[in-house]
Amino acid sequence: MLKSILVLIILSLFLGTGAWLFFIWAVKKGAFDDVERAKYRMLEDDDEPHQAAKNEQNNAKNDDPSLT
Repeated sequence: MLKSILVLIILSLFLGTGAWLFFIWAVKKGAFDDVERAKYRMLEDDDEPHQAAKNEQNNAKNDDPSLT
């Protein structure tokens, strides 16, 4: 009984230390530098795909002789 509790305590210490080291590594890599940026990114205008679609439509109109 005592041996299993001792093994569980040591195992939990290793897992806790591993999680803490992983967290420190993530902070140093910059994973938590700007957590507020992601929710505003969806509000930014991205004009490139719209312009590409318009160019494709214009090219299709220019290639179709029935429209002229």
